[in-house]
Amino acid sequence: MKTLIAEVNISEGTNLDVVNQVKEALLEGGNIELVDLNSDKDHNRSVFTYRGEPEAVLEGTKRLSKKAIELIDMTVHKGSHPRMGAIDVVPFIPVKNVTTEEAIAISKEYGKYLGSLGVPVYFYEDSATREDRKLLPKIRKGQYEALPEKMQDESWRPDEGPFEFNPKSGATVTGARYPLIAFNVNLDTENIEVAKQIVKAVRGASGGFQNVRAIALELPEKKMVQVSMNLTNYSKTPIHRVYETIKTELTRYNVNIADTELVGPVPVYALEEMLKFYIKVNDDFTSEQIYS
Repeated sequence: MKTLIAEVNISEGTNLDVVNQVKEALLEGGNIELVDLNSDKDHNRSVFTYRGEPEAVLEGTKRLSKKAIELIDMTVHKGSHPRMGAIDVVPFIPVKNVTTEEAIAISKEYGKYLGSLGVPVYFYEDSATREDRKLLPKIRKGQYEALPEKMQDESWRPDEGPFEFNPKSGATVTGARYPLIAFNVNLDTENIEVAKQIVKAVRGASGGFQNVRAIALELPEKKMVQVSMNLTNYSKTPIHRVYETIKTELTRYNVNIADTELVGPVPVYALEEMLKFYIKVNDDFTSEQIYS
């Protein structure tokens, strides 16, 4: 059996009726497993994580996307998380008996479908058609608000879909990639400057960990700020190393970690590393001992 994972990020996290309708469209086929659904009101964003046979995942993603485009209007969207489209980013992750090449093929077929619905599509990570489009932050720079200008610049011609601004749906990024861990650390302060300093300490682009992307976000509903991160290679930069660095850096501001969030599924090997670090299990322990 082959298993492919999709982690679809849509720009809606406050209207749960819309989120549920998108979920129903995804599950119509009945041949994929919804692993996780995370909706965040401050981010105004929902992340659908599901798995199944590659073709089933592709068809489910098409259904989800069609419904999301129908219901979400980017002209009125506001949220703390960076975004550029109603369907913001769609990574496909090869898990079991699926090659990277197969995942790339699925992402390309999905991109062609979404483009046919009038949405500009950019391929990233392993599916990128250009070196300067491999990284999501580079493609998403300026967010939705920058799209009208980008669509006048030939260097921003999309890989699929029309080369014109779509006010209602924005644009989408999709591709195949290595398993990524979405790890958020919430701080017991409303001071966004503290979060920005922590971001500088851990983010690869500012001299931190090479495999960490991070931004500082305000969480008005929780009266906190957040260091929102993507750990792009957990084997080289494990969760506990980033967590301990943040905890240490916060001491200079007399601020504590309130709690943390793991968005979507986490590879079992990443949990194995945390167990070895925090409770010092010996090298005889393996991930095979973890079960559900």
